[in-house]
Amino acid sequence: MIRYLLSLMLMLGMSAGVYAQSTISGTVKDADTDEPLAAATVVVKGTQRGVSTGFDGSFRIRVEQGDSLQVSFVGYEPLTVPATDGIIVELVPQSNVLGEVVVSSGIVDIAKVRETPVASTLISPAEISLKVGNQEFPEIMNTTPGVYATKQGGGYGDSRITIRGFDQRNTSFLINGQPVNDMENGWVYWSNWQGLTDVASGIQIQRGLGASRLAVPSVGGTVSIFTKTAQVDPGASVAQTLGNDGYTKTAVSWNSGKNEKGWATSLLLSYWAGNGYVYNTAGEGWTYFAAVGYEPEGSNHQFNLSIMGAAQWHHQRDVEVSIRDYQNFGESGIDTRWNTNGGSLNGEEFNMRRNFYNKPLATFNWDWDINEIFTLNTSLYASAGRGGGTGPRGQNFFDSQLDILPYQRDLTEHYLENGNGVRGPGGRIDFDRIVELNREYTSGYTGELSDFEGRLIGSNGYSENGVNNVVLIRRASMNSHNWFGAISNLEAEFGDFRASIGVDLRDYTGYHYRVVTDLMGLDGYFSTGNENSAGQIIESTIDPTPFNDTGIAGPKIDYYNIGYVGWQGLNGMLEYSHDDKLTAVIQGGLSNKSYQREDFFDQPTFPLSEEVDVLGGYVKGGANYNLTDKQNVFFNTGFISRQPNFDAVFPGFANAKNPNLQNEEIFSFELGYGYIGNDFRLNVNAYSTTWSNRFESVSFDIGDGTEGTAQFDDIDSRHNGIEIETEYRTPVEGLKVTGMLSVGDWRYTKDFTSTIFDEDQNEIGQGTLYLKDAKVGDAGQFVLNLGADYQIIRQVSVDANYRYVDNLYADYSITDSDFTNPDNDGALKLPSYGLLDLGTTVRFDLFGRDASFRVNVNNALNTTYIAESNSNIHATSSSQTWNGIDTRNYVWFGFGTTWNATLKYNF
Repeated sequence: MIRYLLSLMLMLGMSAGVYAQSTISGTVKDADTDEPLAAATVVVKGTQRGVSTGFDGSFRIRVEQGDSLQVSFVGYEPLTVPATDGIIVELVPQSNVLGEVVVSSGIVDIAKVRETPVASTLISPAEISLKVGNQEFPEIMNTTPGVYATKQGGGYGDSRITIRGFDQRNTSFLINGQPVNDMENGWVYWSNWQGLTDVASGIQIQRGLGASRLAVPSVGGTVSIFTKTAQVDPGASVAQTLGNDGYTKTAVSWNSGKNEKGWATSLLLSYWAGNGYVYNTAGEGWTYFAAVGYEPEGSNHQFNLSIMGAAQWHHQRDVEVSIRDYQNFGESGIDTRWNTNGGSLNGEEFNMRRNFYNKPLATFNWDWDINEIFTLNTSLYASAGRGGGTGPRGQNFFDSQLDILPYQRDLTEHYLENGNGVRGPGGRIDFDRIVELNREYTSGYTGELSDFEGRLIGSNGYSENGVNNVVLIRRASMNSHNWFGAISNLEAEFGDFRASIGVDLRDYTGYHYRVVTDLMGLDGYFSTGNENSAGQIIESTIDPTPFNDTGIAGPKIDYYNIGYVGWQGLNGMLEYSHDDKLTAVIQGGLSNKSYQREDFFDQPTFPLSEEVDVLGGYVKGGANYNLTDKQNVFFNTGFISRQPNFDAVFPGFANAKNPNLQNEEIFSFELGYGYIGNDFRLNVNAYSTTWSNRFESVSFDIGDGTEGTAQFDDIDSRHNGIEIETEYRTPVEGLKVTGMLSVGDWRYTKDFTSTIFDEDQNEIGQGTLYLKDAKVGDAGQFVLNLGADYQIIRQVSVDANYRYVDNLYADYSITDSDFTNPDNDGALKLPSYGLLDLGTTVRFDLFGRDASFRVNVNNALNTTYIAESNSNIHATSSSQTWNGIDTRNYVWFGFGTTWNATLKYNF
C-alpha cells in the first residue's frame, strides 16, 4: 500500500506538465533594521509553490513569466511583489501578524532571531499541515532540541511531551498568548486539543525561561501555539485524509477575506474517526473553529473574536502493561498492539477505559495603538470543559485472588478456562460473558431498601447488607471545569527603550466526581461513598460521549469535590536595544494564587476549606549581542518562586491545609551562540536548571487491579544540557538538510518520601524512594535528528527524517522495590532506538485550482522500541528479558509503521 502511494504521487507530479519557467533569486529583509530575515516564506501567488529564505535572507524559486511572489514572516506584514530576479523584499514589522494570519497582538510574546536572548525554534504552518497527518499534535515538535514526545498509551489524544526533562505540567502551553495548563495540576490533556492540528498556523518552542511575560514563567520551556483567526485573503479549501487502521478525516474551511468595512470571517469544521493502531482504541471527534475580525479603515483599533474546540471520545490502553503481557498475545514474539482493556459488547467494540471531553475556548482580543509611543493589548477568554475517563468498579476482572469468577491478572497464564473464560482470541474480553456472569452471581436485592427490586452491586468489600460486590460495572471519573481569564499589556517605545506592564487574571472552578456509565447487566449500584448518607441506589447512567450529559447535576458515587483556584498577576518588562548590536532585557512578576476546596462526600463537618493564598514571583533577564552580521551570542538567567499545585496545598484529598506548604524554587542559567551564513545556520546553547521543593502526585497500579495515587514531597533535581540545531542549503538546487543534537544530564539530587492512597482516596501507607543521583526518567537524554528535504521538480518534493534516541531511563514508581532499597541500582536504562520517517508532496492543477497530495510514512522500518517505562525492575541472571529488559516491567511500546495520505483542494 505504501509503495503504491509513493509511486502514484511521483506519476502525478511527472504528469503535471512542464511549463516555460526560470529560476530567480532575491533577498528578504527587515524594513526597519535592514537585517536579513531567515526562514521567511516566499510563495508564487495563486499556487502552493514556495520556499523558505536562507539564513542570510536569500531565496531561489522557480517562476513563470508574469508571476508574483507573496512574502511573509512571523511578526511582519505580508507583501506581494513582482517575481523579478535580484529583488530585495523589505517587510514591515507588525506585532499582530503571523505570516498571512491575523493573531492576537502583543499578548503573544514572539522571540525574535538575533534579538531575544532565549533558545527558540519555530515550526511553520506549512510544516504542520504537511507532516502532522494522523499524528498527535505534540509529535510535530519531536525534531526540536530538548523535546521528547510519545504516544504513551496509544489512544487518540493520549500523547505527552517533555522539554529538557520537564514534563508538560512544568512546561507552559499558550494558545494565542493564553495559558491552557490545568489550573489545579498544571497538566495538558492533548485529547482536549485535537483540533489544533487543523487550526494551528505556527508553533514557537521557547526553551528554558522563555520570553513570556505572564506572571510566572515555566520551568522547562514555553510552547506558544498560534491559531488562525480572521484571515486577510478570501478563499476556501477541503481536505481529505486517510490513514492506517481505518483513520479518516475530512476538513472544510472558508475565509471571507477582509471587506471594505474592515470585517473578516473564518470558519473551519472537521470530523475524524479511526480504529486505532493499538487494538480496541477506536475514537472519533469533531473540530470546530470560527473567527470574526474587525479593523475599521483608518482606525487604530483592531478586534478579533474566536471560538474553537474539539469534542472527542477515544478508547484507551491500561496504565500498567508488562512486556510479558505483549509477548503472551503475540503470534510470533511481541504484539505491541495488544490492549488489556479491549473487547466487544453487543457486537460492538467496548473498552473499560474511554476518554471523552469537550473543551470550547472563546477568546476576544482588542489591540489599540494609542499613539506613536503607547499600545494596549487585551485578551479576554473563557472555557467550559466537560468530560472525564472511565474505568472498572466493583470486583475487577483481573483479580486472581478470588475464584468466584474466572478473572485472572497473572498474564503468564491462559485466559480460557474450559470455555468459561472471559477472554477470547488475542486476549480480547468477551464483555457479553461478563454481563452473563454479573447476572448469574447476583440476585434480587432483599435488604433494608426494600423498595428496590433488581440485581445490585455495592461499593465496598465483597458483600454488604445483602449486596453482591463480586461483579463489575463501568464508572467514569469526571474532571470538568469553568475557566475565565483576562490578560492586558500596556507597552511603550521611546528611543532605544521598550517597556511594558501587564496584568494576568484567572478564575477557575474544577468539578471532580464519579458517575456510573454502564451497569453491565445489573439494575443498580448501591453507593456508600458519601459520608453524609447511609447510602443510595444509583440506577441512572451517563453516556460517555462529549456532547451528552456529564452528570454534573446528577447522582454521584465514591467522591465529589470542587476546587476553586484564583490568580492575580502583575508583570513588567524593560528592554534596551542599541545599534542593532545589543539587546538587553529584564523582566519581573508577582502573583497571588488562591486555593479553596469543597468536599460534598468526605468532609461532613467542614465541607468548605479555608481559602489559602500563596504569593509567588520571578525575575529574569538576559542580553543578546550581535558580534557580526552573521554571529551572535546571548545569555539569560532567572529565579522563580512558583506556587505549588492544588494537591500540595490540600494533600491526602482532605480540606486541611498542608502545614509544610512551600513554593517551588527554580534557578536557571543559559548561554547561546548563533551563526547565520549564506547557506548555513547554526545555533548552540548550554543550560543548567535546578528545581527544588517540588510536590508531585502520581497514579499507579496498586496491584489488585485498582489504581492508586502516590503523593511525593520535597523533590529536588538538576537538569544540565547542551543543544545544537543546524540547517544547510546544499549546492544541489532544491536540497536542504537539517540536524539537531540534544545531550542532557538530568538527575535527582536527594531522596524523598511519598504517601499512598487507594482509588477511594483513603491513605493506605507510606514509602521512601532513594533517588539521590538517579537519572530523571521519561525522556531521552541523548537525541540526534537528521533530516533532508529535496524538491525534485517544481511539483514534487520528498523528505526524510531520522531520529535516534539514547540515554532513555524508566520513570520511578513507589511500588518499585529497586528504589525503595537504599542500595538500589539507579534508574533503569531502556534500549536506544532510531526511527525513519518519509514523506512526499505533489502539487498540481485540479479543475483550474491548486491542489496537493501528501503522503507520510512514519517509522518506515517498522522498528520495535520501548518509548517509556512506568517501572524500574532491573534484570538479574534469572530474569526473562527482552533486549536486556526484565519482562516484568510495565512499558509503553512505540507504534510500528503507520501512514497517512491527504488530498487538499483550494478554491
